[in-house]
Amino acid sequence: MGTLGEAELKAMIEEATVDAYNEDEQLTGLFAMLEEHLDVPFTTAVLGVEVTVRGVDLTPDGRIVAVCSRGGMRQSIGILELPLPSPAPEGAEWIEAYRHWAG
Repeated sequence: MGTLGEAELKAMIEEATVDAYNEDEQLTGLFAMLEEHLDVPFTTAVLGVEVTVRGVDLTPDGRIVAVCSRGGMRQSIGILELPLPSPAPEGAEWIEAYRHWAG
């Protein structure tokens, strides 16, 4: 991550939010891009424990979260806090764009 320049990130955010009139609509646009482009499932480590990211979700309080599982347990982790594996999964640039937008 961190490979895209400011101009590329802004262009991606613009693409995701082109029809958005407020922050909620911008968030929804970015979520749609993540949902469409992020290649799930992928495995990453959270607090030293390997988890599988099964997808993304938009919470009622307006946060994008990664839906993670390990064994029979599931937990949502905020995309802003999610550590990404190296190499990052296909579509992870949308996480970078969302993080840039969330500032």
